Order: sequence, then C-alpha cells, then structure tokens
Amino acid sequence: MPEGLITVAYIVSGVLFILSLRGLSNQETAMRGNLYGVAGMIIAVLATILGGSVGSLGTLMLVMLVGGGIGMFAARRVAMTAMPELVAILHSFVGAAAVLVGIVSHLESGFLSGTELLIHEIEIVLGVFIGAYTFTGSVIAFLKLRGSIGGKPLTLPFRHHLDLALLLIGVLFGAWFVNGAPEEQLMYLMIIIAIAGLLGISMIMGIGGADMPVVVSMLNSYSGWAAASAGFMLSNDLLIITGALVGSSGAILSYIMCRGMNRSFISVIAGGFGVAEGTVAVASKEDEGKEAQATSAEETADFLRSAKQVIIVPGYGMAVAQAQHIVHEITKNLRNRNVSVKFAIHPVAGRLPGHMNVLLAEANLPYDIVFEMDEINSEFKATDVVLVIGANDIVNPGALSDASSPIFGMPVLEVWDAKTVIVLKRSMATGYSGVGNPLYFRENTWMLFGDAKESLNKVSALLN
Repeated sequence: MPEGLITVAYIVSGVLFILSLRGLSNQETAMRGNLYGVAGMIIAVLATILGGSVGSLGTLMLVMLVGGGIGMFAARRVAMTAMPELVAILHSFVGAAAVLVGIVSHLESGFLSGTELLIHEIEIVLGVFIGAYTFTGSVIAFLKLRGSIGGKPLTLPFRHHLDLALLLIGVLFGAWFVNGAPEEQLMYLMIIIAIAGLLGISMIMGIGGADMPVVVSMLNSYSGWAAASAGFMLSNDLLIITGALVGSSGAILSYIMCRGMNRSFISVIAGGFGVAEGTVAVASKEDEGKEAQATSAEETADFLRSAKQVIIVPGYGMAVAQAQHIVHEITKNLRNRNVSVKFAIHPVAGRLPGHMNVLLAEANLPYDIVFEMDEINSEFKATDVVLVIGANDIVNPGALSDASSPIFGMPVLEVWDAKTVIVLKRSMATGYSGVGNPLYFRENTWMLFGDAKESLNKVSALLN
C-alpha cells in the first residue's frame, strides 16, 4: 500500500476515534460512538497490515485470531458486576505491551546514532517506566476489585518516602541507561522495569476501596500514555494520536470524579483512604440509641403505590444482584400509574465510571429519566419516595454534616430530604469505603433487607 494511502487511512481512523469519544459522552449516541471506534480500529489494523512493514503475516493473523477469540469469549462471559475488574486487567495488557515494545525497540536501535539515538532512548525509558507501572498497578486494581485483595489500604511506615525514593532511583537508572555502555543498557532497562513495577504495586496497594473508581479511570489514562510512548518508539503516528486521546480523556475523567468526591487528584494517588468491606454501620453521636427501621415488600409497594414522584438511586448492590431488569419493570408499572419516576446517578456510583448508566441502558430504561447528581439534587424535597438500591457512600449525610467523617465534603445525593427513603441492603454492612451511614437511622428511612433482586421481585408482584 502506498505511503500516502496509509497516511490517509490513519487520519480517517484518528477522526473516527475522536467521533467515538464524542459519541460515548452521551447515552443516546453511545452505540454510534462504539461503532465509530470499531470502524476506526478496523481501518487502522488493515492499513498497518497492508503497509508492508509486517514480517510474517501468517504469524500475525494467528495471534490476532487467538487474541480476538479470547476477547470475544470474555465479552460474552463476563457479567456486568465483573466489568470494573475486566477493564482494570485490560489496562494491564496495554502496559505490558508498552514494556515489550520498549525492550524490542532497544534491541533493534543499533542503526541509530547521535541525537536521534538519544531521543529514542529517552522514549524507551519513558515507555517502559509508564508501561511497567500501569501493568502492576492495574493487576493490583484488578485483584482489589475482584476481592482477592482487601479494600483496606496498605499504609506502610514512610510509604510516601519509599515511593519517592523508587521514583528517583528510576530516574537515576534512566540517566545511566541513556549514557551507559551498550552492553550495560539492557541490564539498566530491566532494573527500570522492576522499579516501575514495584512503584505501581506500592502506590495502588496504598489506595483504599473508596477511591477505586478513580483508580480505574487513572489507570486508563496511564494506559493511554503508555500506548502513546509505544507509538513514539515505533514511529507510528496513529498510535501516538490514539494514546494521547485515551490518556487525556482518562485524565479529564479522573479530575471530574475527584471533583465529584471533593478530593484532589494528588490525595487519591497518594492513597491511604478507605477500609475493607464488611464493617457494620454505626449510628453517629446524635443518632445514638436509635435503631434502623425495617420494612417489608408489602409496605414498600404501598409507599410506591401512593407516591406521585419516585426517585431511584442505584448503587453497586444493584449490579451485584443483577436487579436492573426488575427495576425497569417497576419503573414501567409506576409510570403507567402516572407516577413520575426518575433516576439519580452519582459520579462515583458503582466501581467504574458510568457503571450505573450502562446497567440502566442494558435494561432499556429511557434515557430522559436518568439524571446526574447536580441536575436532580434539588428535586428530593418534592419527592414522595426515594428507593436506594445498594448505594452507601453516595447517600451519606455525614459527608455534609460530620466534619470527622473521612468523606466529609464529598458531594452526595441528598435523599434524606424526601418524604420517605427506602434503602435496599443485604445487611447493615457499610459500603466499599467502610464509612458508617447515619441515613439508616433517620426517622424517614426504612430498611428493606435481603437480596435486591428478590426484594424487588416481591414488590413488583404486589404492584401488578
């Protein structure tokens, strides 16, 4: 394929990737955005294969078929509850690819000299460092989200000093790599990879469960910069563009999520916040002596039947119970009764950015009744019933009123302003951050204990 045609193909792919990101920013256009992304990737892969730089086409096709088969199998088998950890482990693959590209680029850089060689070696150092950090950090995030590692942050003594020391040592070995003798460079490169990997483990282990949604977004950004670094090493313009798009969009999303939690980006990556799941929620001092009020499916159905406006707040518990489809049935039933039903989505609901939106879209809920926190917070005062399905920290009044709370200052959905709040939970255990929720002890709050799907099935049957 002529060089000019390859360039045109890469430009078209880049435009399609930009259109894909634009489409994914809105629920109504998300499917179209995905199609743009798929089309852009197909064009990019075909242009690369037909460009004449592929040594063994048969080997490449075999590897692509195996990888594509694994990807298709994973996409069909992975449940929505496991989507956060799937995204995390996919980020690790990008990091590992950047490391491998860096090693191969170094081994094949013998034909370069002078300034060109110096720039290429700097690209290699940056690429393998970001890639190794992304790889190990993403693996730790995957294990935390999967539950193989507890959500409690690992707060070692002088941990921040250790992380800074690892970073400085990595910079030092990077300088030795650039200025070292050719026979020593591979050793220096391997040491840089090991240091970056240790730094990734140390920093992500130090980040608690409350910050994991931001961590996933942050690692997405790192994987983009790792891909861009690989693009520089391979002199592939499209890989540079794609990596920059992923890196910058991930960074912007991380900033938005940090703002949604009222936390700085530095405080998140520094870690040390959040404890393990399973801690039992306790009443605050002003709620001492109060007990959570339990309710039943029958009473919940009565509350919903007599309501004029209902707001549903989905959380990770809805994802675990796979209750989104029965939620759709209840919503449809209530709307047929001329009850106004809306959904309130917090920026960090679930364990992945946009997790709740995807679940609701999967259940074919109308997009026009799904609202972000800033759009709907003022409506709770005029709401008869709020149905909180497996959400914890995002509806915690302590974030606004308790200065001693670890999540104090975090914007939350002010569900307690409604006439009646019904919280669906399996038990009184706290959320992923381990912070107790005084909402459960308020006079207008009722707890519907049990599996969310089973409870809502009973409610739905009573509404019919």
